[in-house]
Amino acid sequence: MAGRMLQFVDTEREMPEKRDAGERREDFLEIYGDYIEVKAEEQAARCSQCGVPFCQNHCPLQNNIPDWLKLTAEGRVEDAYRVSAATNNMPEICGRICPQDRLCEGSCVIEQSGHGTVTIGSVERFLTDTAWDNGWVEPIKPRRELPLSVGVIGAGPAGLATAEQLRLQGWQVTVYDRHDRAGGLLIYGIPNFKLDKAIVERRTQRLIDGGIEFQLNTDIGVDISFEKLREKHDAIMIATGVYKARDLSVPGGGASGVTAALPFLIDSNKRGLGDDIASETADGKDVVVIGGGDTAMDCVRTAVRQGAKSVTCLYRRDHANMPGSRRETANAQEEGVTFEWLAAPKSVHDDGGSVSSVRADRMRLGKKDASGRQSPEPMDGADFDVKADLVIKALGFTPEDMNVLSPELSVSRWGTVKVNPVSFETNLEGVFAAGDIVRGASLVVWAIREGRDAAEHIHGYLVDKLQNAAQEAAE
Repeated sequence: MAGRMLQFVDTEREMPEKRDAGERREDFLEIYGDYIEVKAEEQAARCSQCGVPFCQNHCPLQNNIPDWLKLTAEGRVEDAYRVSAATNNMPEICGRICPQDRLCEGSCVIEQSGHGTVTIGSVERFLTDTAWDNGWVEPIKPRRELPLSVGVIGAGPAGLATAEQLRLQGWQVTVYDRHDRAGGLLIYGIPNFKLDKAIVERRTQRLIDGGIEFQLNTDIGVDISFEKLREKHDAIMIATGVYKARDLSVPGGGASGVTAALPFLIDSNKRGLGDDIASETADGKDVVVIGGGDTAMDCVRTAVRQGAKSVTCLYRRDHANMPGSRRETANAQEEGVTFEWLAAPKSVHDDGGSVSSVRADRMRLGKKDASGRQSPEPMDGADFDVKADLVIKALGFTPEDMNVLSPELSVSRWGTVKVNPVSFETNLEGVFAAGDIVRGASLVVWAIREGRDAAEHIHGYLVDKLQNAAQEAAE
């Protein structure tokens, strides 16, 4: 069987078929097709089975990538799926939305040798999609029921991963979320053309079928006080994410037609889910998106599909320093998005109170900043105007005010929740936190990793609590 591997010399890298840009501009369907089994086996067999698996080392979840690639190449698809699922609560989601070009695939030895990386994300997606189709994804069945309960605040990837891991141990778990659907950014932030919402909903349904309770439309600190929640549950997990948009601090930034990225994406996703949403779309408008991350790419590509007249992305650094996925940027360019590199908004102009254009400074890169990237500096006399009926701010996210939960909760100077870096416990006993609310805006895969790690320590905390109660009763 080992002869199946190391095929990268004879077999070219081949991604699943991608829909034509002209076709995919017209709808919100996923743009990549699925591998058939023989193609997944062929591409998995390109793996070199490195002695030091850099792909695994650069995966936040430390997924056993070489193992499940080898099993796939050998035709042992169910076994490969089980190895993949052992370290990841949502492999098919990560296979779709992880920036593999910056993580596992970007660290692939074959890629470094010039042969083209193994298509790790696409094989990962194939395995779990196949598992769902064949009924291999088993329901959550705790070996025993345990009496203590956990309240999880936030139904995004960190909260859902925590809830699943704790439920597998037998604890009673309730997940609270302010929205009317579970999934956090998976359901409302990431567009359908990257992640079909049925995939998220079947994950959520599996958790419900496994005995996890969801209380949606429930804003902790508003509908239920944090203290009441602590009284109700034996442990609390804070996994609220970061949703406060960074503002556009330029003259005219408050004009009508200037909007934050998240409301724009949420409304679009709600329409896709069948909700009647009255807000305006990009249809027929000249759209300018400000920012260079994955959220900006989601916005420009959503605007294209809503029928925008033109879509321009302004980013203050060059292409090489853009934080978003190279793959997503390339997809946006194929779909007709214009990129203005080294351009930063200087002011927003309006006509009768409604935005009409964005004036931008042409930038150059200067000395490196604390992050190691060159700092952008405006060039004198090099500003220019971009016509705009709609301006979308995709400048990143910061934490909301955690005082709404509890003024006693310790936070950093950035507003993130402070935790013990090993146990994820906050300064409040029995209260844990993980995901973006701790590390700042980051990747879904990191949220899953931290949710799993936090669950392990919450489990230990609850076990100790049970044992102490038993000891006290015996005395």
